[in-house]
Amino acid sequence: MTKVVAPVERVVFALNGERQEFAAADVDPSTTLLEFIRTRTPLKGPKLGCGEGGCGACVVLIAKYNRTTDEVTEFNASSCLTLLYSIHLCSIITTEGLGNSKDGFHAIQKRMSGFHASQCGFCTPGMCMSIFSSLVNADKSKKPEPPKGFSKLSVSEAERSFSGNMCRCTGYRPIVDACKSFASDVDLEDLGLNVFWKKGDKHPDASKLPSYTFGGGICTFPDFLKSEIKSSLDLNDASVSSPKEGWYCPKSIKQYYNESSVKVVVGNTSTGVYKDQDLYDKYIDIAGIPELSAIVRKDKGIEIGAATSISRTIEILHQESESISSPNGSVVFRKLAEHMSKVASPFVRNTASIGGNIILAHKYPFRSDIATILLGAAATVSSKTLHVTLEQFLEQPPLDHSTLLLSIFIPHWATDYKKEYTLIFETYRAAPRPLGNAVSYVNSAFLGHASLDKSSGHNVLSNLQLAFGAYGTKHAIRARKVEEYLTGKILTASVVLEAVRLVRETIVPMEGTSHPEYRVSVAVGFLFSFLSPLCTSMINPGKILGISEDLIDTGDAHNMPLSSKRETLSRDEYKPVGDPIKKYKVELQASGEAIYVDDIPAPKNCLHGEFIYSTQPLAYVKSVKFKPSLASNKIIAVVSAKDIPTLGRNIGSASLFGDEEPLFGDPIAEFAGQALGVVIAETQRYADMAAKQAVVEYSTDGLKAPILTAEQAVQNNSYIKVPPDRAPKQVGDFSKGMAEADQTILSEEVKLASQYYFYMETQTALAIPDEDNTMTVYSSSQYPELAQNVISKCLGIPFSSVRVITRRVGGGFGGKANRSFPIATAAALCAHTLRSPVRMYLNRNTDMIMVGGRHPMKARYSVGFKSDGKITALHLDLLINAGISADASPIIPGNVISGLKKYNWGALSFDIKLCKTNNTSKSVMRAPGDTQGSFIAEAIIEHVAAVLSLDANTVRQKNFHSYDSLVLFYPESAGELSTYTLHSIFDRLASTSSYQKRAESIKKFNSCNKWRKRGISSVPLVFMVRLRPAPGRVSVLNDGSIVIEVGGIELGQGLWTKVQQMAAFALGQLWPNGCEGLLDRIRVLQSDTLNLIQGGLTAGSTTSESSCAATLQACNMLIERLKPVMERLQLQSDTVSWDTLISQASQENVNLSASTHWLPDQDSKFYLNYGAGTSEVEIDLLTGAITILRSDLIYDCGKSLNPAVDLGQIEGSFIQGIGFFIYEEHQTNSDGLVISNSTWDYKIPSVDTIPKQFNAEVLNTGYHKHRVLSSKASGEPAVVLGASVHCAVREAIRAARIEFAGSSGAGSSLLTFQLDVPAPMTVVKELCGLDIVEKYLEDLSSRGVGSCN
Repeated sequence: MTKVVAPVERVVFALNGERQEFAAADVDPSTTLLEFIRTRTPLKGPKLGCGEGGCGACVVLIAKYNRTTDEVTEFNASSCLTLLYSIHLCSIITTEGLGNSKDGFHAIQKRMSGFHASQCGFCTPGMCMSIFSSLVNADKSKKPEPPKGFSKLSVSEAERSFSGNMCRCTGYRPIVDACKSFASDVDLEDLGLNVFWKKGDKHPDASKLPSYTFGGGICTFPDFLKSEIKSSLDLNDASVSSPKEGWYCPKSIKQYYNESSVKVVVGNTSTGVYKDQDLYDKYIDIAGIPELSAIVRKDKGIEIGAATSISRTIEILHQESESISSPNGSVVFRKLAEHMSKVASPFVRNTASIGGNIILAHKYPFRSDIATILLGAAATVSSKTLHVTLEQFLEQPPLDHSTLLLSIFIPHWATDYKKEYTLIFETYRAAPRPLGNAVSYVNSAFLGHASLDKSSGHNVLSNLQLAFGAYGTKHAIRARKVEEYLTGKILTASVVLEAVRLVRETIVPMEGTSHPEYRVSVAVGFLFSFLSPLCTSMINPGKILGISEDLIDTGDAHNMPLSSKRETLSRDEYKPVGDPIKKYKVELQASGEAIYVDDIPAPKNCLHGEFIYSTQPLAYVKSVKFKPSLASNKIIAVVSAKDIPTLGRNIGSASLFGDEEPLFGDPIAEFAGQALGVVIAETQRYADMAAKQAVVEYSTDGLKAPILTAEQAVQNNSYIKVPPDRAPKQVGDFSKGMAEADQTILSEEVKLASQYYFYMETQTALAIPDEDNTMTVYSSSQYPELAQNVISKCLGIPFSSVRVITRRVGGGFGGKANRSFPIATAAALCAHTLRSPVRMYLNRNTDMIMVGGRHPMKARYSVGFKSDGKITALHLDLLINAGISADASPIIPGNVISGLKKYNWGALSFDIKLCKTNNTSKSVMRAPGDTQGSFIAEAIIEHVAAVLSLDANTVRQKNFHSYDSLVLFYPESAGELSTYTLHSIFDRLASTSSYQKRAESIKKFNSCNKWRKRGISSVPLVFMVRLRPAPGRVSVLNDGSIVIEVGGIELGQGLWTKVQQMAAFALGQLWPNGCEGLLDRIRVLQSDTLNLIQGGLTAGSTTSESSCAATLQACNMLIERLKPVMERLQLQSDTVSWDTLISQASQENVNLSASTHWLPDQDSKFYLNYGAGTSEVEIDLLTGAITILRSDLIYDCGKSLNPAVDLGQIEGSFIQGIGFFIYEEHQTNSDGLVISNSTWDYKIPSVDTIPKQFNAEVLNTGYHKHRVLSSKASGEPAVVLGASVHCAVREAIRAARIEFAGSSGAGSSLLTFQLDVPAPMTVVKELCGLDIVEKYLEDLSSRGVGSCN
């Protein structure tokens, strides 16, 4: 019988300095640290955003104590992946442990608040912890002491400190500023808008920043835990016979034992990539085996224990590279470390092991960078029985369960060869994000020795190791044929050409690999990049040439520092309205004390649910069964359509237009992703895992083929009706306009894909049954009123029996409107059926599959224009894929045309088909329809400019509206002439962004640089918004405190903040010192559908405005009631305090609660927003990588209610727009099932992909008599300005196509090409040319410059 260590019987750790202990029998070993914190403690700071280590919402600090060295090490980690048992004798700090409302807030929390760096707030606790970890570790370093109040952190480190943390709201810029404020080398004048000093202060005072205590100011490891560790017994010798279940921590190789049903873990980060398909009841944690963490320095290199974390490996490689006595240290170690720092994110690298990464690369077709670069460095690996090269290891069959990888040996290569040889080592990766948190499309590492051939004076290579990986291969490989071919040959263009041809033969992606030609082409580019510096006749892709000093650039655009300018104007006439005050209760968001739906403490006997969904697009559901498994044993019930009450009906969602969508596909599943039932279990993790066990039997007998595309919908005449009042109106006579044209473009096409919301908080609801067959539902919803209606119809009870409560939402963007109803309704049905509270919190994968997103479209246009660029006519044929139900789709055609109408097309006609397909329902998403319509307009303008060889900006301005044409195209919303500010905005932007000067510099740059190209583009914004009615209630309590209720929901857009400011302004008339101190007396309450009815939908960017108008109206009602009391009191005393006034009014039985239902004027409920954006990009022609060098935005906010809030909205929506236009690839399989369903497959913008220089200006343009205190909307419109990046990318691609035109000539096909949405690096590369390296080398060879002269 094999002997192993006894299972862990108890776990002890510190949580925010407090001792935590539990018996092993009480907690399942598969429990994560996040689950424990959120369900077993009062703390709610760490959030579940993805469960994959891909978003950072769950980040905590983990501290470990080494009793031998008496040292504490701290690192941040994903608590969603960290298993609870693995933190035995560790100390955990969450954001509540940094600071809170009881003990005072930490400087990080205060600065995040003061720099306006938190909007919805869901990501903020994780951001704070990543920043804290960076500060703690920087302050421990050996760098010089910083000035008082600062950290040793540098600005460049600050920018990377939260590189793995995702934010969907802010656009990252204010978070960067908050973090940089701690840096010892920061220039305070470079920091953006904040509450600590006024804009324009020439010498900001650092002492006004919240005080920072060097070292972080928090005890990260309590003394009591150190004492326990020092006194704990060494249990190395304990052993028992093979146990059945539990958590095991062997302390030596001898104690290690494994079998097929056991999960072996170090950091458990692999589950972020390859999800567990069932529960485990036995875990073996090998992190405590000393041999697996040993670092052994040898003559030829270094041996690193397999359980060593990737972060620690990076640290060791950096240290060793500097200590090796070679002239440059170890180039290999240094470059390996640099490359590894781009793998995953800091909080994953801190717990993921180097050996675990290699095991994944061996076991799965895992696109490991680490395996590839170690293969290129000729690493070897060892187990008890094996000592082989990494290449041999990767090619071996799967290891048996008893084999344990012990170590990885990496040679340093520093003194390995003769002095006349030069060691060359380079690593490469092409990935959607430069700083990591994204797996590579292809990676490589090349090592060799170069020597000078004395007879020719040119370079010869030997001892080559050329490794390629991630291109769609089972594992990384050595390109042996290429190595053999190059060895000993004098490097010429013809030799390199033959080498890259051999690469094409060697790199063959497996069938089913996405973008196969792209991956091969990039692999070719990597080898070319490696060889070209050794061949003097070639242009080195790594060099930037011809850069004038005034251009912002370095050798690598990716590494440019981030900078910004944030311009706003505050105003005095309506104080505090117009002041850039910080967000209402924002510190609570930073400290983790702000309550979201999943933070509400679980009621007694609360159960949890997860959807079973269809994977077929149109099929009868014959049965749902469950695989025999540990997870299936956790199922308490399965709720489906059969459980809907007799008086209820199968309804899961409804639209404004009366259309309904079923809750469950019964008896037919109509689309892949449709709910079929809900699995109920004791915990959310059990429910999620149990739902994976479902086996659904389908039948398609008697059913037609599903309609999955808009084209198929047209063939089948499958459409969704658009109400006549929502149908857009055509303008002018198209035939006449085309007859007036000098030139025409006929029937050209542009496609736009979908976009997923990626709110940080997924769909969630908590349903609690109450007395008398009533139901209370806490829902993360933008539309609680309609949620109430849908739930009551499903349950067959009156609306009055359903109460829907929403306090705040962790990001919405339209996805928490109609698409939130099925979750709230399903939770309510389960609670009703089981007579027990039920919570549903969709995991990220389910959310992405079921919820839908932005409408995909295909546009075909025909346009006529004059030779000077003036357009005379446009016709648009538009297909919109709406999915299975109407949802909000009937508004989309009108919105598309509204966005399109931003230019004067002369005559405009269109044929729009709103297609019903067997896909998830598409719904409203930030600037729905307008985003697509505005982009289509830009695509047409750019096409016309290309045909005429004119600057696109010239064509744009030529087709701007006059005021008369504006009224013709926007009859309901054009407003007065004085409000039409687009011309002046565009002129101002051209000046402030130095457009003309930069356009000339770009021409020079492009003429000097073969392998990198730049482009610049400006895009105007004309965006129509619609005001909706809004309820409001303002009540003054007897102590003078004020509570406000509005229909609008706080989504992060600052609605509560503006409402608070509005109430303080209005009631300030009766406050002794204007409104000083009044803000602190105001509380805004959560939405409750039975307290304040007719709350309506929070969407369309105008709800803040409407809610403020309702608040103002209610306050004015109160003032009318209080004025007579005030006048009587003033007869007795000159100054009357607010408290005295309210006390007297209460005694006189004055009604101190005023309710109103504000209605917009019919003449002014529509209006137009104006703005403009300019963006400059650089593309890498070998990989397609896009770097946004600079973006400048100007936006007309009327008279902003809060410039800080509005600026944040503008920047955040712009970055979300960049995601849509460039980065976010929403992909489905042939059945319409979403396959880009995780943070691994779907890439929203991250801090390393935003503009390097980002300047935003909010204009206050004066009096607008029909607006609420002259304000205008800000939440959505700037999304469309993200198209400026797309258009700039098009310009850069055009420059590349001209560069490599060769003998084919610069025909119109080079200039006018289709660039669909999105345009990620794969598409960019394809349009620049997949064979440009070969073309270049062939050209060199044919011209006889192939030798290296």
